Amino acid sequence: MAHRRAMTRTDRLDAPLRNRRNVVIAGGGVAALEALLALRSLAGQSLAVQLVVAEPHFWYRPLAVAEPFGLGTTHRFALDEIADEAGAELVPAALSEVDVDEQLARLAHGPDLPFDALLIATGARPVRAIAGALTFRGPADAEAFGQLLRDVEARPVTQLVFAAPTGASWHLPLYELALLTEAWLVDRGVRGRVELSVVTPEDRPLQAFGATASDAVVELLADRAIAFHGGLHPDSFAEGILTVLPRRSIAASHVVALPRLEGTAPAGVPHDRHGFVAVDANCRVRGVSALYAAGDVTTLPVKQGGLAAQQADAAASSIAADLGLDVVREPFHPVLRGLLLTGRVPRFLRAEVGAGSSAADSDPLWWPPAKIVGKHLAPYLAARAGLSLDPPMGEAVPVDVSIHS
Repeated sequence: MAHRRAMTRTDRLDAPLRNRRNVVIAGGGVAALEALLALRSLAGQSLAVQLVVAEPHFWYRPLAVAEPFGLGTTHRFALDEIADEAGAELVPAALSEVDVDEQLARLAHGPDLPFDALLIATGARPVRAIAGALTFRGPADAEAFGQLLRDVEARPVTQLVFAAPTGASWHLPLYELALLTEAWLVDRGVRGRVELSVVTPEDRPLQAFGATASDAVVELLADRAIAFHGGLHPDSFAEGILTVLPRRSIAASHVVALPRLEGTAPAGVPHDRHGFVAVDANCRVRGVSALYAAGDVTTLPVKQGGLAAQQADAAASSIAADLGLDVVREPFHPVLRGLLLTGRVPRFLRAEVGAGSSAADSDPLWWPPAKIVGKHLAPYLAARAGLSLDPPMGEAVPVDVSIHS
């Protein structure tokens, strides 16, 4: 029955599409769209591409932390329009299971999709990890965080704690929230009655970026009188106390926390106990032919849009080469870039992990110095929506670090 449904769908497609190798991309985020655009750049129209998406829009989220402060806006793009412009077929459904033997993508609602290559780019699911805290997951929590800011402004004395739970793999937004909050309080003349602190499992601020970036953040936090508590694992918040492990307590009027992430691997795809998929340097799913994965759904320990886009580019070149196109595979060699919004004058940092070299300058050390990610996706979004590639006005510390998975 599954084969009959798949053929019924195939019969509805144009003849040229039926005669091409079929690539299915599951997901509608950064990795999925970067892969779609990369495949079109590499393969033109020689591959038929179907984009399977569970919701109709792509949300451009990197400026979500700036939205409550009036410094940035979350942009929304219609996925059917992006797919159409990229020459792909949009399939509005959720991928529920993969039959790797028959090479069929089974949908929650709709016909099975046969594939010659399937890219899993379904991302990760943010879940609350610190009971009692306000979890900041992105645009959905901007209004609640804005209300918290107003509550803090109105109270005579407040301890506001920004906490990263165990399992949060991308800590940069936490520091942005703390630094932007400090600048916001200064502008309103109430900074002196609010204590700010950051609590994180990291031993040093943003240690994933290396010593140069971490030292810069240490200096920023000290200049802004934001306390740093490292090597701690926040557990729960109640009755004015943030409980952390190893067992101790930190006084707090409010706690803002990052979420923990869970993988979204569909049934039939090998994954670890947290739902993340292991891939090789070419972003092939380990031990499975014709199956690839990119972005937050993979086991890459740092979940970040720039890395997701780099994985997508590696996957696209691997898919094209594996399907017989004259394309050179470009394995995934991750470079971690981060733009830390703080609310004042920019500084730029660059560090090569393992090479012993680093740089700091008031001028950009790469271009464009933006939060928009992806070799193909960044210029596409900028051209399509007239988005500026420059960061919002105010201080930023961009950092560029080579990392190894």
